[in-house]
Amino acid sequence: NQNGEKMRFYHDLLQGKTVIINSFFATCQGSCLPITRNLEKVHEALGDRLGKDARIISISVDPEVDTPPELKAFSKKFHARPGWYFLTGSKENVEFILKKLGQYVEDKNDHYNIVIIGNDRTGLWKKAFGLAKSEEIIKVVESVIDDKGEKGGQ
Repeated sequence: NQNGEKMRFYHDLLQGKTVIINSFFATCQGSCLPITRNLEKVHEALGDRLGKDARIISISVDPEVDTPPELKAFSKKFHARPGWYFLTGSKENVEFILKKLGQYVEDKNDHYNIVIIGNDRTGLWKKAFGLAKSEEIIKVVESVIDDKGEKGGQ
């Protein structure tokens, strides 16, 4: 992550949590900035729930350039608090995770503008357009956090 800590994607970040996941790269001159600004508003709206009830996970599609120090500088631009993770890693590990999430692209400039919101505890997963109004994304996030369904239920 941006602090140089090694993390296991599922066990350390997703298990039992609600997560908001996006893909980006720090040198992007296109949609990454407005999407990350939207996530900054989501992170503000979460307040104390960030890190406790929900986590934001931003995964770099350019892991060779986006080193932990680069991600740390990028995260500071968006006032990221604990609970918002900016992830990088070996090219192979990052590609594996992005493929599992349906977010893998050959060319970093083709990354998706989709935010994935999932509640591992209940099994509810939704997607939101990352360039939508932040209020709309916040509504989706809140609906997933507040889901009371049972994992594996109807």
